[in-house]
Amino acid sequence: MNIFGYGSLIFKPPPHTIRRTVGYIRGFTRRFAQSSIDHRGVPSRPGRVVTLVEAKDWHAFADAEDTPEGDIVWGVCWTIDPAHAKDVRAYLDHREINGYTPTYTDIWAPSTNTRSADEIVVKSCLVYVGLPSNPAFVGPSRSLQELAEYIFTCSGPSGRNDEYVLKLARATRNLSNQVRDSHLFELERILLQIREREGLPLLDEDVVDEEREQRIMEEVIARNKANGKPL
Repeated sequence: MNIFGYGSLIFKPPPHTIRRTVGYIRGFTRRFAQSSIDHRGVPSRPGRVVTLVEAKDWHAFADAEDTPEGDIVWGVCWTIDPAHAKDVRAYLDHREINGYTPTYTDIWAPSTNTRSADEIVVKSCLVYVGLPSNPAFVGPSRSLQELAEYIFTCSGPSGRNDEYVLKLARATRNLSNQVRDSHLFELERILLQIREREGLPLLDEDVVDEEREQRIMEEVIARNKANGKPL
């Protein structure tokens, strides 16, 4: 079994992997358009996590931003040990229960022959996508600045929402020097500005002060509420 990771599965692989293949898929868009009440948010304040949306569905939204790099999404295809494929599939189905639907697509990568076009490196790979019809789908945000400000104030059982974005951006950038993702990397840039504005250091897992970050997050929520800004 092969599973394509485009979110936290990039830096946190599923169990029993036996091979890692870097590549991209075509015809999809990666966006922070899925609410999260069980990982990076809570029911009273859902976080925002990435989902894959078919490009034709995403571009149908009037306020969806352009994708300068084209409708491709870079990630990692993990090959699962066949002896554990059934158990891993059950684990993934449970993990992605909040608004994701399994489908299959091919994985592409630059050809090892520099004169050749990109080629399919894995056929019919499992991937979990977010359909616009699912209850957790929230669609496009009015602006990346607004999305970043909201993400900064969310946290859940798996940790802070902005930590998730920054980890994902770093891991995605490190996949290949050909990776382009204007949405993800611009959101990362804005979140780093917000952290600097609020007196927080650049993300470093070794020095994170969780209590201080939680306190600052709550202060920002209270300040926004007092100023009549969207929560």
